[in-house]
Amino acid sequence: MLLSGSEIIIECLKEQGVDTVFGYPGGTILNVYDELYKHSEEIKHVLTSHEQGAAHAADGYARATGKVGVCMATSGPGATNLVTGIATAYMDSIPLVAITANVGKTLLGKDSFQEIDIAGITMPITKHNFIVKDIKDVASTLRRAFKIAKSGRPGPVLVDFTKDVTDPKNKYEYTKEQPAEILPITHTIKEEALDEAVQYICESKKPFIFVGGGAIAAECEEELAHFAELTGAPVCDSLMGKGAYDGTKETYTGMLGMHGTKTSNFGVSKCDLLIVIGARFSDRVTGNTNKFASNAKIVQIDIDAAEINKNIRTDASIIGDAKEILKRLNKKLEGAEIQDKSEWMKEIQESMKKYPLSYSHEGLTAPYIMEQIYDVTKGDAIITTEVGQHQMWAAQFYKYKEGRQLITSGGLGTMGYGLGASLGAKLGRPDKTVLNIAGDGCFRMNMNEIATAARYNIPIIQVVINNHVLGMVRQWQTLFYGQRYSNTTLRDGVDFVKLAESLGAKGIRVTKKEEVADALKEAISLNAPVVIDCQIDSDDKVFPMVAPGAAISEAFSAEDLEK
Repeated sequence: MLLSGSEIIIECLKEQGVDTVFGYPGGTILNVYDELYKHSEEIKHVLTSHEQGAAHAADGYARATGKVGVCMATSGPGATNLVTGIATAYMDSIPLVAITANVGKTLLGKDSFQEIDIAGITMPITKHNFIVKDIKDVASTLRRAFKIAKSGRPGPVLVDFTKDVTDPKNKYEYTKEQPAEILPITHTIKEEALDEAVQYICESKKPFIFVGGGAIAAECEEELAHFAELTGAPVCDSLMGKGAYDGTKETYTGMLGMHGTKTSNFGVSKCDLLIVIGARFSDRVTGNTNKFASNAKIVQIDIDAAEINKNIRTDASIIGDAKEILKRLNKKLEGAEIQDKSEWMKEIQESMKKYPLSYSHEGLTAPYIMEQIYDVTKGDAIITTEVGQHQMWAAQFYKYKEGRQLITSGGLGTMGYGLGASLGAKLGRPDKTVLNIAGDGCFRMNMNEIATAARYNIPIIQVVINNHVLGMVRQWQTLFYGQRYSNTTLRDGVDFVKLAESLGAKGIRVTKKEEVADALKEAISLNAPVVIDCQIDSDDKVFPMVAPGAAISEAFSAEDLEK
């Protein structure tokens, strides 16, 4: 049938099973929005308060559901406002399709009103991007964009349409197609690589498993749990890998890296075999790369061959889908002779008793709030975060039992990410309680999205860990910059409770420990957007910590500083 470019765009979104789109209209994309209006029963559009919020919401939707998130914006500043959200998704390998519209083809390159080369701008931060100047390319390009976004190592794709392509008078033949089936990448899995890994595992006396965000993308929780049992190895994770391995298990040692547990950091430094699943050896994980896991052989499992030997030299690697790789490894290990690891596990268990995560129990603190959130939600909530101290506390003190429970900006470290992401997560998983954990500095970045939550009555709970400073930066200033607090104090007249109420949400202030649980229970019962303003001390710090440039074996705590 003959359809306009805008009609083809909407039909392709329906083909791909898209039920929710986040965006903000403008002149060049009006034709698409006009067509979207006619399909509002099939595709829900969420008008965010800012285009960056739309990109973060699409990202949060993707992380919570495993589907491709979709956002759209107009040309010029509308498109550039998506850039931070696209970069966030790119750094964390999140499947996203960003749709933008540009000026007409004849106006390109003439500095026309709100013209911008968004394809050129986003080239380094997308898996692929397109500019569509001919209506005959609309359907094929969009189908290809979705396939690229979710195949292999996922990532964001941008599609920019010139306005004339979407003109209602411009028609082209459209035929509906079924979405291309995305199969796991298995052809790269080599039998000899599997055998080499099995040999290392069988010979190892002190193995350790390190899990990253790739395990979440591969949805290999069941295979990973069995693999850990077979190998007898303790398991740690990166910030992005939380929930891939059940955080309530006795064999789970916590996060690895700059703010990881001492047991994970010391254990990886002592182990003789490190098995890495879907992690890219970020500098925040490795610390000094010359001293990282220096006693161990390293086996890396990853879908992206470019990650092998990029940051850390490996002794063996297996390229492909982590779920399929673990299935094959488990089958081989079930019949193999594996050395007894009980002494090693005993050493790890003793380390966990010796170096537990701890905090001051005097007054209201963020770790206490995180533990209360865990208790009140019974560990079943989706937690989104901004970036900073609160993010680390949320990673340390909430136990993630399954994948897609923690939604946070890992690679880019985007302040202002979490609130938009919480909207997407809640719309994608309406059965889940969704809480966004923010510092007061981060909350200021995109707090206007509370108005979005109120407009659509999206019942997210915004918990503000309010220490009246830029906490993580202040922590570094305290420890490494001689307590010179340059531009990190936020003590002003902003009242987050009044702000919440002015934006249409419920505001609750918490200043004492005994108020936390009741505030959370009230927020959940209201089934409406709520902001809980939690007042904590300005100098609370996140420990353990590894100083920049130091080895992870040099992790220190508050007690160590007092010695």
